[in-house]
This record gives sequence, structure tokens and C-alpha cells, in this order.
Amino acid sequence: MARLVRLEALKPVRIEPQEKAIFICACGLSKNFPICDGHHKGCAAEVAGVTYVYDDNGENPRVVEAPA
Repeated sequence: MARLVRLEALKPVRIEPQEKAIFICACGLSKNFPICDGHHKGCAAEVAGVTYVYDDNGENPRVVEAPA
């Protein structure tokens, strides 16, 4: 089963002030959503305007929509 997530962020959102910073997932790949778990590193090579689908492990992206 694949899950299409239409988010464009390539890194988490940092929430402050706290005793310790909290990072909220903005890429949609976190296994601990809404808390960032570092899976955004896997989407660092994504190209803007292209839609990617990741497998159940948040890996192996494939392009399903590319700009014309």
C-alpha cells in the first residue's frame, strides 16, 4: 500500500521556546508523525514541482507527476 502525501517541505518545523527544541514533521514521511524522526533526509534530492510516492517505509521514492 502506498500513501501519497502532498507536502512540499524538505525539513521539519522547529518549535521554540521550550526547554528542548521540538521539531514537527513537515515532509509527511515521519514514522512518529507529527514529531520529526529524520526521514526528511530521504527527500533532500526531490525536485520542486514533481510529485513523489514513497513506499510504506518512507523510502524508494518514485515520480508520479513531473512538470510539463
